[in-house]
Amino acid sequence: MYSLAVLMPLIGASIAGLLLAFAPKGHGRDLAAQLATCICMGLSALLAIVIFHQVAILGQSRTVELFPFITSGAMQASWAFKYDTLSAVMVFVVTVCSTAIHVYSIGYMHDDPGVPRFMAYLSLFTFCMLMLVTADNFIQMFFGWEGVGVCSYLLIGFWYDRPSANAAAIKAFIVNRVGDFGFALGIFGVFAMFGSVVFDDVFAAVPTFVGTKLAFLSWEFDTLTLLCLLLFVGAMGKSAQVPLHTWLPDAMEGPTPVSALIHAATMVTAGVFMVARLSPMFEYAPDALAVVCIVGASTAIFAASVGLVQNDIKRVIAYSTCSQLGYMFFACGVSAYAAAIFHLMTHAFFKALLFLSSGSVIHAMSGEQDMRKMGGLAPYIPITLAMMWIGSLALAGLPFFAGYYSKDIILEAAFGAHSAVGQYAFWLGIVAAFMTAFYSWRLLFMTFYGEPRGDKKVMAHVHESPWIMLVPLFVLAVGAIFAGWIGYESFVGSRMNEFWRESILVLPAHNSIEAAHHVPFWVKILPIIVGLVGIGLAYGLYIRDPERPRRIAQNAQGLYRFLLNKWYFDELYDAIFVRPSFTLGFGFWKKGDEATIDGLGPDNIAANTLRLARRASALQTGYVYHYAFAMLIGVVTLVTWYMLVRG
Repeated sequence: MYSLAVLMPLIGASIAGLLLAFAPKGHGRDLAAQLATCICMGLSALLAIVIFHQVAILGQSRTVELFPFITSGAMQASWAFKYDTLSAVMVFVVTVCSTAIHVYSIGYMHDDPGVPRFMAYLSLFTFCMLMLVTADNFIQMFFGWEGVGVCSYLLIGFWYDRPSANAAAIKAFIVNRVGDFGFALGIFGVFAMFGSVVFDDVFAAVPTFVGTKLAFLSWEFDTLTLLCLLLFVGAMGKSAQVPLHTWLPDAMEGPTPVSALIHAATMVTAGVFMVARLSPMFEYAPDALAVVCIVGASTAIFAASVGLVQNDIKRVIAYSTCSQLGYMFFACGVSAYAAAIFHLMTHAFFKALLFLSSGSVIHAMSGEQDMRKMGGLAPYIPITLAMMWIGSLALAGLPFFAGYYSKDIILEAAFGAHSAVGQYAFWLGIVAAFMTAFYSWRLLFMTFYGEPRGDKKVMAHVHESPWIMLVPLFVLAVGAIFAGWIGYESFVGSRMNEFWRESILVLPAHNSIEAAHHVPFWVKILPIIVGLVGIGLAYGLYIRDPERPRRIAQNAQGLYRFLLNKWYFDELYDAIFVRPSFTLGFGFWKKGDEATIDGLGPDNIAANTLRLARRASALQTGYVYHYAFAMLIGVVTLVTWYMLVRG
């Protein structure tokens, strides 16, 4: 059962891949691939529910070893599935959300020519994520880590006939490689210092390395701080934290189910999971935790500010993902790992709901994604509207939806940490909460209310999505409504210590979640107040006076363009990295490769050979008397040589 929960998506992907390779094209092949992958994912989700009950509720943690992977001297690593509360929660979230997305994809991708390929990629993506979250050692985690990176490249660039999709896929792959390089260095460092890559062995030895130094060239670094920062670089890339965030919005070039899968339960949550899994290391590296907190809080406010002015419906939700990931990281930075995973779980449900609902809107609008060309859709797609309301209420953290419980405990833990970085995170989190409520209702009002702004021909064909796309929304809506209320006591409440057991380590001096339950009342009520203010402001600007946002943008054009251009991070990277790389590459190509290597080597030899051959060919005139004259000269030369030699 424990192995099948992870391997079923791989089986589904293999079946879909075989159908793609050998079955004739047609509706039958597409349907077979959809059924195979959805059934396998459904079985995996059912097994995950049973495992969650046995491991997280009943406390029956276990590790299932399949076979040795690497045995080389001190390097020992196995393929093994580690099931404790942390991995059981992740397996449950990943499989349930992925199953809903698989079913939704049957309707969303029904007329696409690449259905088997798409379904195979989805299932393979899920398998890699499950390998990551159940790993009992760094090597297996890295395998899953790189696996989701490769699958994200395939899925973002699924429509490979679009140059923008290819560019987005390459960008995601390259930016993630930057983070993964740091992650790989961190793993190398862990093995060099601890002599093992197995989590339990490393965690047991961590206290003995407190205060030790690691020498590199002429510098000395605190061992645990350096290792944790290197590992966190990997998390920054995978979870789109500033400054390695630029790939996430461009990932919207993939089909909407891909956006939901990447942004909700898989890939971007891998970094948060990794930091929580490595809490026994991070707890003894307070400077690294401070960096995690600052990066997370900065990302939360950055992404929220950019989301205020985006016009693509999927990009607004994408930036909200980036912002919410910032919340999760600064929760980890104040040692509230349980709160981070709690928000990861609730966020997976309402963010998948929002993305799939946006896909329903796009489906109704015949592929249109610009909110400026929507409006007045409420009467036409009421079910989608209701789902968007539920997802937006949960995202804004209003009582008593899932986000209210998880986001508020993060803010309270940041305040309760009573540290400088905690205060930094708390106040930026409050401002980000206001922005989140504003852009969520901006999306709702621009899309569903007011006068229709779309093309009349498109508006004439607006219709609700088929039930195969709507049923998964209801499943996710249940999680968006009830997941916070159901999970609160176990994740961050009175049963927290019993629930998490040995999965997460928090030193007694760092117990910010306990402090969160004793913060002043104004700290608890402030996120709700700013959320309501944000909703009210959105209503005033986009319903009461729809022309005012345009006037504000014109009057504050500099700020508006700054936010619209995403703080100019892409332009900055283009100037610092991309253009110099192209210039350097062009120079090596023209002056190094062509002028020097080829010019003195193969090209030079070929040119001289050609030149000699051309001169030799000039002797071949085709006239008989030329050849007779040449023969005569040869005879005279031969006779002269003979006489000189004999004489």
